Amino acid sequence: MVPGVTLDSQHLHALYSDHHGWLHGWLRRRLGNTWDAADLAHDTFIRVMTGRRPVADLGPEPRALLTHIAKGLVVDHWRRQEVERAYLDALSQLPEASHPSPESRLLILQALCRIEAMLRGLPARTREIFLLAQLDGLTYAVIARRMGVSLITVKRHMRDAFLACLALD
Repeated sequence: MVPGVTLDSQHLHALYSDHHGWLHGWLRRRLGNTWDAADLAHDTFIRVMTGRRPVADLGPEPRALLTHIAKGLVVDHWRRQEVERAYLDALSQLPEASHPSPESRLLILQALCRIEAMLRGLPARTREIFLLAQLDGLTYAVIARRMGVSLITVKRHMRDAFLACLALD
């Protein structure tokens, strides 16, 4: 054993050496480019490294765990791309003089991705009620009538949605 190198870091090094090339290829085939594949392969190993399980306890077939983590990262990647496309499309409708700086665009995109993830995490009815109120501007009474629920139910769903918003940061 090398001084200063823990057994877990040795396992991580072996895991990375044995499986990084395979994972990068797997991701490249799904994503269609090597750069995003390299980023997500890196992120996959970061998740393994920062996970609760010691690397030595990943079992005899670590590719199953690597694949599971990578699939989730790919879905997140596609969702971020979808949010970015929608944002850039909306931005293209504005006069160029009113476009935000590249730094502001990045911050806005990051916020939009957090909001999208928060909305996705809400129960369907809560999300629908929240969007009717916030995007369509409907009153709680109109939402209650439209959805066939009581006013207190709408208020309860809105409270839950606002709490999720506050938890964003």
